Amino acid sequence: MSGHSKWKTNKSRKNAADAKKGAAYTKIIKEITVLAREGGGNPDTNIKLRTAISRAKEINMPSDNVKMAIKRGTGELPGIVYETVMYEAYGPGGVAVMIEALTDNKNRTTAELRNIMSKRGGNMAGAGSVSWMFSKKGYLLVDKAQIKEDELMSIALDAGAEDFKSDEKNYEIFTAAQDFEKIKQAIQDKGIKFLDAEVTMIPSSTIKLTGGDAKQLLGLIDALEEHDDVQQVYANFDIPDEIMEQISAS
Repeated sequence: MSGHSKWKTNKSRKNAADAKKGAAYTKIIKEITVLAREGGGNPDTNIKLRTAISRAKEINMPSDNVKMAIKRGTGELPGIVYETVMYEAYGPGGVAVMIEALTDNKNRTTAELRNIMSKRGGNMAGAGSVSWMFSKKGYLLVDKAQIKEDELMSIALDAGAEDFKSDEKNYEIFTAAQDFEKIKQAIQDKGIKFLDAEVTMIPSSTIKLTGGDAKQLLGLIDALEEHDDVQQVYANFDIPDEIMEQISAS
């Protein structure tokens, strides 16, 4: 299981507080607003919007919030205009980090993220410094207890998945970004639930971390993800399970 996905999954199981939910609502509302502005407010024809609405439902966001975000995006209601900005950086241990943000003030967001990086052992980098290490892919994570490996592999590959991996507890399915919704639906139709399902940035290689570097990096990622403007953080780290669990529990 990829390092960053594992860390996200551990955190989502641990953190269910209202404050966390409120922050998640803010981030998904921004995303829906921007996607509706860029591709229209109809989820039947705007696949990215449909995916975002699906994630909003997964965190139990009220449908009225979703509708208002779409209307702000399409201009039916007044609202703030957000800009998508991608930042590239290096974290502790030389880990490559990509930060996706939605902001109404790029200068402010850049300064605040630079401050977080400098305080937690990271450095901002120029455009193209680390992005070449990542590819946009669909990613699906399934608990092994739900289904046998050969059965799920057959469903996923028949639907067009690019790759299938397994570890002691989970299955990982990788898809082309444009095939994500089709493959996700094919698996859902079999009654399978996901621990994680998203279009994300998958690194071509990873850096193994232990000890202080591992703890410092995960602290950096948490701080970045807690920033109101940050939508996603991608990183190419590989931290052993036992260390990840120790840090998650601390």
